[in-house]
Amino acid sequence: MVQLGRRYGTGPASLAEIALDEDLPRAYLEQLVTSLRDAGLVTSTRGARGGYELGAAPDQIRMSDVLRALEGPIAPMICASDAEEHQACDRSARCTVNVLWVRVRDAITSTLDSMTLADLVPVGRVTLDPRPAPAGSPVLADVLEPLAEPTLSGASS
Repeated sequence: MVQLGRRYGTGPASLAEIALDEDLPRAYLEQLVTSLRDAGLVTSTRGARGGYELGAAPDQIRMSDVLRALEGPIAPMICASDAEEHQACDRSARCTVNVLWVRVRDAITSTLDSMTLADLVPVGRVTLDPRPAPAGSPVLADVLEPLAEPTLSGASS
């Protein structure tokens, strides 16, 4: 999905290209795009210049929808699934740990709902190759600096 997000607006991308870029088997990607297409997150185009593209803009695709399309309901434990058809465990009413799993599920769901594919699509490629980067390429420190947590003045670590 990140590869398709990077290519958003440029037309379909072939699975062969994505497999090469991500160093993943094409057969594996074919399984993923079937689920993503069924969920409406990607569309496919047949033909010599066909491939896959996002079904919506990257900032409109919530990561919770991607995860559910690929993995199913969000459920850290079977007793805490967010699926509508979820059947409660017969011990849930007296289980002292169920509240923990429900809170974990809700925290995961909240985080995934608050993130879109656009949050994961980098502005530029960051090279981690030990060879010198071409002139003008971003370096890791330049990319990570905006992500650094602000520190309180006078705080010691």
